[in-house]
Amino acid sequence: MALLLPLLTALALLTCRPGGSLGCALPGSHAQVSRDNLVLLGQMRRLSPFLCLRARKDFRFPREMLEGGQLREAQAAAAVLQELLQQTFNLLHTERSSAAWSPVPLHGLRSGLHRQLEALDACLLQATGEGERAPGMHGPALAIKRYFQDIRVYLEDEGYSDCAWEIVRLEIMRALSSSATLQDSLAIKDGDLASS
Repeated sequence: MALLLPLLTALALLTCRPGGSLGCALPGSHAQVSRDNLVLLGQMRRLSPFLCLRARKDFRFPREMLEGGQLREAQAAAAVLQELLQQTFNLLHTERSSAAWSPVPLHGLRSGLHRQLEALDACLLQATGEGERAPGMHGPALAIKRYFQDIRVYLEDEGYSDCAWEIVRLEIMRALSSSATLQDSLAIKDGDLASS
């Protein structure tokens, strides 16, 4: 685990770039907030993952769907990133999550996710115009929603145990590090909005 956090932080550093092809620019601090979020998740560790091996579960994060070229339009990639951040924020903004983790890093993580969501919302609004609607809930964004529903069911089935929360913390780290790929894809898809 000690080696995993620096690796994920390096991944976020390499792939989170300000700007993008949505017709707007995410603030330069967006990449820093992503890195900070991963660090805060590392600080929230309360148990060794090795103590929780029996509680492991494969939540089947839809990585192939996100990385496999199914997000051809910048707006679709942004909608999926927005869903990932929003679902993470919602999961961490529950009474049970407050009881599971130390309040200082949890509050910092919630604040970071909130800042990222606000920046992405403003960017999407600027890109789509006030009269237009962003892409609806379908395909990859719906897969993200189902993924988080599975996490919620798992927590309930495990009685919100400390090990269940530790497994979920690691899963959130994995999901957020994958969001760096989505942010990178937004920077690559120049001109996609003009064709939509």
